[in-house]
Amino acid sequence: MRKIVFVGVGDVQLLRGIVSDLLLSEDLRGGLEIVLNDSDAGQLATAEALVRSLDAEAGSRAEIVAVPERRRALAGAEFVVSHLDVGGFDATLRDFEIPHRYGLRQTIGDTIGIGGIFRGLRTLPVFVELGLEMAELCPEAWLLNTSDPMTMAGYAIQQATGFDRFAGVCHAVCDTHAHLADLVDRGLDEVDFVSAGLNHQSFVLEFSSGGRSLYPELDLALDADPELGRHVRVEMYRRFGYFPTQSSEHSAEYVPWFMRHTGETSRLGVPVEEYLRRAGKNLHVYEETRRALSAGRPLLMRWQHQEPAAAAMLAVLTGRPKEVYVNVRNAGLIGNLPQDACVEVPALVDAGGIRPQAVGELPVQLVALNRAFLNVVELTVAAVLTGDRRHVYHSAMVDPNTAATLPLPAIESLCDELIDAHGDLIPEGIRRGAR
Repeated sequence: MRKIVFVGVGDVQLLRGIVSDLLLSEDLRGGLEIVLNDSDAGQLATAEALVRSLDAEAGSRAEIVAVPERRRALAGAEFVVSHLDVGGFDATLRDFEIPHRYGLRQTIGDTIGIGGIFRGLRTLPVFVELGLEMAELCPEAWLLNTSDPMTMAGYAIQQATGFDRFAGVCHAVCDTHAHLADLVDRGLDEVDFVSAGLNHQSFVLEFSSGGRSLYPELDLALDADPELGRHVRVEMYRRFGYFPTQSSEHSAEYVPWFMRHTGETSRLGVPVEEYLRRAGKNLHVYEETRRALSAGRPLLMRWQHQEPAAAAMLAVLTGRPKEVYVNVRNAGLIGNLPQDACVEVPALVDAGGIRPQAVGELPVQLVALNRAFLNVVELTVAAVLTGDRRHVYHSAMVDPNTAATLPLPAIESLCDELIDAHGDLIPEGIRRGAR
């Protein structure tokens, strides 16, 4: 039996997609052990019911077990798929409502920015614990992380535990490739892509067909439809020369030029506080899934765009090679970013494992954007690992959107208020540190 452990199962739509992909594989029929782990008993029970329903519908005959104790769940795992949301919707609401009173606007708030910093302060200690436990209990397993802040998580695990079989997996790159191919009227199999950078701030370095760049065709498509230009990612492409792999909603809050300017958010259609709407929708999907399970409705997802975590696991388990974009320790993969940074690059995945591919050096203007992003990542991780409250301030002070909006005294005051509001969800050293 091939043992796959899911740590954090509150996102039922994500769980449904990944498990559906696994259970529909003929090669794995009768050979999977799926272990579910979550600290929330209600979410764990719902996840177990969902996976059992999917298994029955697929006829996969998987062995399914729900285990509340994480250490017992991890023992002997081949893959661990993590999706952590420490504090849930209530914590996210605080991450938006308190900065809103200071005049600081966000869109998603889960990567960098004030929202990303405080999500990191809540979540990174759990990732460090998970990395230490995996190093002890399943050192050969791959940790496939699907949750944000992904770059912070990979960097924190590497710095604190030495566990190096971490690979963050995200939709953004493959979704962008599909979007670009559609814009130039090509099938995905007709286009050659290479993208790289950081999770949520990577760029399409190669976009070609038959050895010829497709960027000129993209320019024609954008010029022909003015509405396509009303997006932050297109604005970034036109200024920096390479198309970003992250959505405009995300991209807008990683740089200093958009969120504080109402005219720009209006011109480019940036939905302020978008994540609160998405979080509300996720709660609705969770309840709809529970109702569907009670009614016995089919939930298996067929013919879908394959989940990156599932694609990676299937490539290893079946031996069928697949390119998957992963977030891993740099170690020379991108020549002009720090060696210890957690970077996003293509990987060849097959029975031999996950082998990230070197992409050389990024154009200097893209490295400049990535370095500003990494400043926030490194200082947030430093705050968690040292317990030094001052690094929380430092992280917010160098964050592009926060720094463009608030003066230094207001940034410190905002951080203090958020630390107090989150209470025990924040590491003790930071809570008790001098203001």
